[in-house]
Amino acid sequence: MFELTGLFGIILLALDIWALVSIFSSGASTGAKVLWALLVIVLPLLGFIIWLIAGPKSNRATV
Repeated sequence: MFELTGLFGIILLALDIWALVSIFSSGASTGAKVLWALLVIVLPLLGFIIWLIAGPKSNRATV
């Protein structure tokens, strides 16, 4: 089994937290937000990659 430890685990945790904050600040429906959050929580690495490619974008303006 693949084990996430050390520095890689900390980086992945930070990226997952960033993804969750971005998911909940997006304009997606509540159901979509919950499904995306579950995907990121249950499958941390794969869920993050899928969210990064196809997930809802936040409402915050980027400068």
